[in-house]
Amino acid sequence: MGKAARTKQHIIEKAAASTNEKGISGTSVEEVLDSAKVARGCLYGHFKTKEDLAVASAEYLLETFKEDRLSYTGTDISAKTRIFSYLSGQQHPLKNPITGGCPILNLATEADDTNPHINKLIKKNIDSYLEFFKEILEEGIAAGEFSEDLVPEEFALKIFTTIEGALMVCQVKNSKKPMLVVIDSLKKELSGYCTMGEPA
Repeated sequence: MGKAARTKQHIIEKAAASTNEKGISGTSVEEVLDSAKVARGCLYGHFKTKEDLAVASAEYLLETFKEDRLSYTGTDISAKTRIFSYLSGQQHPLKNPITGGCPILNLATEADDTNPHINKLIKKNIDSYLEFFKEILEEGIAAGEFSEDLVPEEFALKIFTTIEGALMVCQVKNSKKPMLVVIDSLKKELSGYCTMGEPA
């Protein structure tokens, strides 16, 4: 990565941190300039408008958060173990790779009616989660780990929405207990579809 690319990435990361805590409208150009330690001309040399910077920040937030959350699933293990590992990996909802909590929740609330470009990014991000879980569940059924009574698309949606809802409640209550409750519930329900013993 060249110097210009590193500088651009540095600006995005500083802007993203503020955006996730204060929102898009609450993050001023002046604040980004101060935190990134760059001149206004430098910032606008990489981003034509504040909107362009907001979109880049949102993309960075969504991808960074997704990579962290899905890192628990691994690759060279059974589908059953991957799903249970993902669920176990969500037991610390108050510890996030980026300060400010879940960017999906934070950005969706603000961008729903005001920023169609960022709203599109959020929808694409959510769809990638759903497809990810659906494919793993389909692999599990094909391998005989889950019964064919399991509907991958429906359970993928249940995993995502339940975990996402628990994240919101945990943030508001400043407690991880709601997440532990829903993780246990999801594991018990999915265990009902398991055909080969307990997951690792």
